[in-house]
Amino acid sequence: MTIMKTKKEIISPSLLAADFMQIGNEIRNVTAAGADWIHADVMDGVFVPNITIGNPVVEAIKSVSSVPIDVHLMIVHPENHIQKFIKAGADILTVHCENNANIFYTLMEIRQSGISPAVAINPGTPVTMVEPLLSLVDMVLVMTVNPGFGGQKFIPDSLQKIMQIRKWSDERNLDLRIQVDGGINEKTARQCREAGADVFVAGTSIFKYPQGYAAGIKAIRGSSVAE
Repeated sequence: MTIMKTKKEIISPSLLAADFMQIGNEIRNVTAAGADWIHADVMDGVFVPNITIGNPVVEAIKSVSSVPIDVHLMIVHPENHIQKFIKAGADILTVHCENNANIFYTLMEIRQSGISPAVAINPGTPVTMVEPLLSLVDMVLVMTVNPGFGGQKFIPDSLQKIMQIRKWSDERNLDLRIQVDGGINEKTARQCREAGADVFVAGTSIFKYPQGYAAGIKAIRGSSVAE
């Protein structure tokens, strides 16, 4: 899809680290600072321990955003809820490969609804779990921390997953995006980029960056990246 081809590299700031009392301004300001997408984490307190937002908040985010909304579902039975998030305005919808017996159906339904399907894989899950799904998605999200909470430390073993997925993508001419989420900063973004990632989700390293959002985005993007 066109949304996946706009730039060589995508920066998708995670709203988990934003000030929810000022969420509209946060979205406008981080977009003005250079964000390519906005990343919204949906957690149900079951699939992961934390609880965050639902489809009404995604709809509100969409109403103020001038860039695509990248929605990551960390919920049980996502197949029961994907149409709600599509109607709310998700442009990319990511579901997990773990404990999801209906994953093939779910990804096909997302595709048929006209938005970009993506699949996520947790740090403890073998990379082979996503291999059969690669032809069904536009993007694979490699979790570089255990999902559920922001501000965790990057898990270096995730780099091997990124390299393997990029290898499969190249061998099959799939042209997949590989997204990373968790502990992403200037150093870890560089490591992930070298492994084959090209979509970077970052929360605290953008929203809490001492020199401001634009400087945080620039640090993660890397000076050598061609737009």
